Amino acid sequence: MLDIEESLLGKAPRIATWPAWVRGALVAGLRRLVHEREVNAFLARYGRLGWLEFIDQVFDYFRFGYTLSSRDRDNIPATGRVVIVANHPLGALDGLALLRMVAELRPDVRILASDLLLQIAPLREVILPVDNLTRKGFRRSLERMIGALEEDRAVIVFPAGEVSRAGPAGVRDGKWLSGFLHAARRTNAPILPVHVGGRNSSRFYSLSSMRGPLGTLMLPSEMFRQRDRQIPLRVGGLIPLARFNRDDLTTPVKLKLLRKHVYRLGRGRKGVFVSETGIARPENRQRLREELREARCLGETADGKRILLFDSRPDSAVMREIGRLREITFRRVGEGTGNKRDLDDFDNHYRHLILWDDQDLEIAGAYRLGEVGEILDRLGVSGLYSSTIFQLEPAPWSQWRHGLELGRSFVQPRYWGRRSLDYLWVGLGAYLREHPEVRWLFGPVTIPNLMPPLAKELLVGYYQHYHGDGDTRIRPRAPFRLSRAGQQEVERLLRGDDAKEDFRRLRHALHAMGAGVPALYKQYIDVVEPGGARFLAFGVDAGFGYCTDGLVVVDVTRLKPEKRARYIGEMAGRDAGRNVAAAEPAVSVSSALGD
Repeated sequence: MLDIEESLLGKAPRIATWPAWVRGALVAGLRRLVHEREVNAFLARYGRLGWLEFIDQVFDYFRFGYTLSSRDRDNIPATGRVVIVANHPLGALDGLALLRMVAELRPDVRILASDLLLQIAPLREVILPVDNLTRKGFRRSLERMIGALEEDRAVIVFPAGEVSRAGPAGVRDGKWLSGFLHAARRTNAPILPVHVGGRNSSRFYSLSSMRGPLGTLMLPSEMFRQRDRQIPLRVGGLIPLARFNRDDLTTPVKLKLLRKHVYRLGRGRKGVFVSETGIARPENRQRLREELREARCLGETADGKRILLFDSRPDSAVMREIGRLREITFRRVGEGTGNKRDLDDFDNHYRHLILWDDQDLEIAGAYRLGEVGEILDRLGVSGLYSSTIFQLEPAPWSQWRHGLELGRSFVQPRYWGRRSLDYLWVGLGAYLREHPEVRWLFGPVTIPNLMPPLAKELLVGYYQHYHGDGDTRIRPRAPFRLSRAGQQEVERLLRGDDAKEDFRRLRHALHAMGAGVPALYKQYIDVVEPGGARFLAFGVDAGFGYCTDGLVVVDVTRLKPEKRARYIGEMAGRDAGRNVAAAEPAVSVSSALGD
């Protein structure tokens, strides 16, 4: 229940020393101003409801609502961590409206709000309480927000920290605070801008302009003035943190631009920051299972996940779900297409290695496989995805056709740290066991966009020096070039004659920058004997978030014995070696790809 006197003394304990008649008059006036009796009568009747039902009852009581277009609704991500920032024109009702809007798609939503609202029992579950009166209280609030984002929740924030006021430019938020940016950076959470329409009474703006605290005290009364009203909500596209974190802008400037972005949404205009569309909704689980029953099973993991080989088809729920999960996964590391799903024309003629969790009805991860010989016969070199990033024409295709192009590999975030990538490699080994003619594995390997620029340069410098192939004629269409400072740092860091020692130094340097060596960069080198894997070139993929890709090629015949045993099998490995030897003469990586 709402107790104004208790809240007042909790926030301003010195009032307890005032004369009783003064304190009593103040409390009585505040009780009338905040409608304490009406609020408590409402709480007595509906205080045992869940938070979502409680909000619906509030809206029914005030005959209040909001409007939202289906297009804007699609911009709300159905899963994954996200910071939702909005202007704050009304008070409690706009916060409840945002909670209700987001909850239609995801009940995991939370909102940063005043700790006074914890007195409303149904809302305690969704409120991350804010106490801005002390530095320690603010720090605790920030840690709560970070914790919620680390649980992959959606968190609503009003960066102004108070209700909008009237000014020369109209009703606008005051200065936005930067705490939410710190939480977003800590958790790599994208930002979803929302504009909330509506306004309070002229009396509110007049009094708050003269005495700000008085305006705040009037907010409960203003809520009762919102009867029979609907406010428009406008949801913009997601702003990836990588695009928001421009080094040439200070934090105050970024906050001003983001606030401007929100108000431009309210006027139906294009925002300031480049944004992405909302990710598509999940596909029906039973339909996924039905389609995958027709896929070829290559094996099963110890914990019951199935490794399947799937071919694309028209109107495929499986392909739509793969595209959705790719986009979710790649956006988490600063990449992605910016579309609802990451799908392209290559998916139609490539095969798809899928790790299927039949218990949870989830695609845990997938690999895209391009059978080079068949693709060359049907579509030529342009049928290979790598040709969009690298100029492949000089390659000797008589040898290259015994290859398998790999790409678009992902493990969705829900399964990170559960050996899913290793399971995909077991699936790849099962494919190689059935196709012993495959000699080469190749494809673009991405460096996450979230890595600092210098970290990317150090990584590329190391792999070019120790695992590059300077003789190849394959060239990137948009080369990744080291800056002069980056080249100097590479030369300072690497000794140049000890790959293991320099790798240790590389990892230490990346760790100091909050980064690490991408898993596939380590994996492709670790599975083969020295010289069995080479990075031929590094290019920038403009169609995939301007990420940096290294074109790797792996000689299957040079797999380490223990890796062959793990992924392909002892007997299968010996059989595969005999079949490959009969199919083509032994050649080096360089000769197969450019000499």
